[in-house]
Amino acid sequence: MTVANSVSMSQSIAGRYAQAVFEITKEDGGLDALAQQAADLDAALQDSAELRDLITSPIYSRDQQGRAIAGIADKMGLSPVLKNTLQLMSNNRRLFVLPQLINALLQMIATERGEMTADVTSAIALDDAQLERLKTTLAGKTGKKIKLNTRVDETLIGGMIVKLGSQMIDGSVRSKLASLQNVMKEVG
Repeated sequence: MTVANSVSMSQSIAGRYAQAVFEITKEDGGLDALAQQAADLDAALQDSAELRDLITSPIYSRDQQGRAIAGIADKMGLSPVLKNTLQLMSNNRRLFVLPQLINALLQMIATERGEMTADVTSAIALDDAQLERLKTTLAGKTGKKIKLNTRVDETLIGGMIVKLGSQMIDGSVRSKLASLQNVMKEVG
């Protein structure tokens, strides 16, 4: 099995679990709580090497994983639907797809809410007014609510790169200089 096949299989497995959690939670009207819980789980995965090890390492038994994930779910105050899903994933030795499950859930919730996420990389940190203008501009172009994920990359020299769905808008000085350099090579 190739790496691409295993990634695709993981996304497929996670997608089925995510769809079930999403549908049940949507019926119960708990999408806002689910969004927060998914974000909290994502933060816990980012912050805890032990949690990442628990979900990926084969040295933990089903029972050990099940007890640990139940304890984590209780401590985090996860909904019964999400907790039961994590338990089921543990019993089926599928906890390794938890990051993909979280991403799928957050994507489904954003789509349901009419939201889109834009990844913005800028040369300097943007102030609140600039962020609001960017949100308004992108919302006008897409007709959706925009959530921004921002980061600073000083190597851009100036400007920014915006990724919105499958679109990428590169307005960085670095890319403009590279384009100019290519044009000059063609001329000379």
